[in-house]
Amino acid sequence: MESVLHTRLAGLPEPRVGKVREVYDLGRDLLIVATDRISAFDVIMANGIPGKGRILNQLSAYWFRALSNVCPNHMISSDAATIEALFAEPHPELIGRSMIAKRAKPLSIECVARGFITGSLFKEYKASGGRIHGLDLPDGLEESSKLPEPIFTPATKATEGHDENISFKQAADLVGTETVEKVRDWTLEIYRRAANKCADAGIILADTKFEFGETEDGLIWIDEALTPDSSRFWDASRYSPGHSQPSYDKQFVRDFLESIRWDKRPPGPALPADVVERTYAKYLEAFRRLTGLVAPE
Repeated sequence: MESVLHTRLAGLPEPRVGKVREVYDLGRDLLIVATDRISAFDVIMANGIPGKGRILNQLSAYWFRALSNVCPNHMISSDAATIEALFAEPHPELIGRSMIAKRAKPLSIECVARGFITGSLFKEYKASGGRIHGLDLPDGLEESSKLPEPIFTPATKATEGHDENISFKQAADLVGTETVEKVRDWTLEIYRRAANKCADAGIILADTKFEFGETEDGLIWIDEALTPDSSRFWDASRYSPGHSQPSYDKQFVRDFLESIRWDKRPPGPALPADVVERTYAKYLEAFRRLTGLVAPE
């Protein structure tokens, strides 16, 4: 299987290109294509992970369907025949990795739900003595500790570098109090329901981030949904607080890059075959355990 790193579709304008996704303007709606590109330390690698985009797209579609009763989302269709009908010529590269979606204006914040303290939040917790971004967290939490209740920690969207955690008040200043209250409630409810489904599959959903956007009909959930690129999934059978946990994500890529002492500046290096294979296996295992399907279609 070869990686799909870029797409170009005759008859459509050039897509808006992100780190992984390419978004085509269909007029009223959008066509979102998940490529096999992979980034680490905010840099795209020279080669991709064949099949990764199909996993991301179909896992998002699974969650959008499963949690559609929490809030409206942007998915119109991920059906291959429906997408194929958009074009006069066949585009096999789109099969399984594409979604027709509603057009929306993204909010200027990302919405993060955390059930466990790890990553950037744990670093800030240790540095601040427990009060961070307007939240009073219990004393004595260790790396990867479970929080008493899931918390909402909005973040800015960085055009370069890393996103930055902000307070609820700062988020309200950016998008309005009513809007941030609504997306906070949606974020926490989606997290709770998804965490329960993950637990049934023997997986801990440590944290996850969502994006929401404005349409003529109101706010909707957009972008991706509960994938290894946007979430920390841990194997419940291996969970042990007090240190970082192995995740279903791109850790093999990060470890390789650290081992070669890469300077973390573009362009990204090529990944060796064993790193590609092990990374795909992690994404596929998460997909199988969460959806119950053998492989993306």
